[in-house]
Amino acid sequence: MQPSTDWQETVAADEEARFAGYAKAFAEAQQRKSRRYGSGRALHRKQLAALRAQFEVLDDLPDHARHGLFAAPASYPAWLRLSNGGADRLSDTRPDIRGFSFKVFGPAGPAALGGTAATQDFLLINHAAFSFATAEEFVSLALAAIAGPGTLLRYLAGRYGLFGALRQLKKFAGTVGKPFSGFATEAFHSAAPFACGPFAARARLLPASSEKHPEARHDWGKDFQQRVTKEPLSFDFQLQFFVDETLTPIENPTVDWPESVAPYLTVGRLMVARQDADGAFAQEVEAGRFDIWGGLAAHRPLGEIMRARKAAYYASQQGRA
Repeated sequence: MQPSTDWQETVAADEEARFAGYAKAFAEAQQRKSRRYGSGRALHRKQLAALRAQFEVLDDLPDHARHGLFAAPASYPAWLRLSNGGADRLSDTRPDIRGFSFKVFGPAGPAALGGTAATQDFLLINHAAFSFATAEEFVSLALAAIAGPGTLLRYLAGRYGLFGALRQLKKFAGTVGKPFSGFATEAFHSAAPFACGPFAARARLLPASSEKHPEARHDWGKDFQQRVTKEPLSFDFQLQFFVDETLTPIENPTVDWPESVAPYLTVGRLMVARQDADGAFAQEVEAGRFDIWGGLAAHRPLGEIMRARKAAYYASQQGRA
């Protein structure tokens, strides 16, 4: 099926007020964790590695891909931040979502939040789709999980009943416990869509290597850093385009768009040159902002989950400031 511009968002009348409430709750949870762990993000608090890279936009892309960052072939400097998804700074051996974020410096144009943007951020996770269809579901569970196991159990039992809570716990454990081999050997996804000019797309970053290191689970960042100390790594960056609301929905991020109707297209390469760990640079990256809304209007995030993240990310950034 051909990429289509016939997509649309469904915006509820109460979204702005609800999202402000979510943002306040996340900011309060972030401050509670900061009293224990020091200043940091509400989620993806534990930075595992920070590296310099280059992002290359490929030539000869089809018309539907040539928008925003991908409008013309070019090479841009980039920052990478690898992280565990939780609000704590726990051992890497603990089950968690893994985050692969990168900031591309150089593309200029109207910004998603108004004004002019000079960077484009991509925040990817090791899941092709989200586990929750709505922001309310995600926020309620995430806040309960941040508060601790006891609060999480009480929340699930109150919302779903005893047996429903057990099913939800199993689902939650399956999500965070998804097998993971390392940041150089796993695919990462945007999970939710964003604009590509008049089109809509999701993103995938394909792994640089097939060589898995069993000991990597003890320190994911060290494994990645040791690899780039020895040799450069190159990842393919791909877009998957909206075709219709049934098969590739905008507002339901639990649906993994089928490749049989919406194949991925390689539009760029993320190249990590050989480099040693740099503590000062890691601190600069940790203090920086990686925000799905902090980029070009041509790549504005789409869907309720993405709109909710706008308010939550801003509150988190203000708390860290």
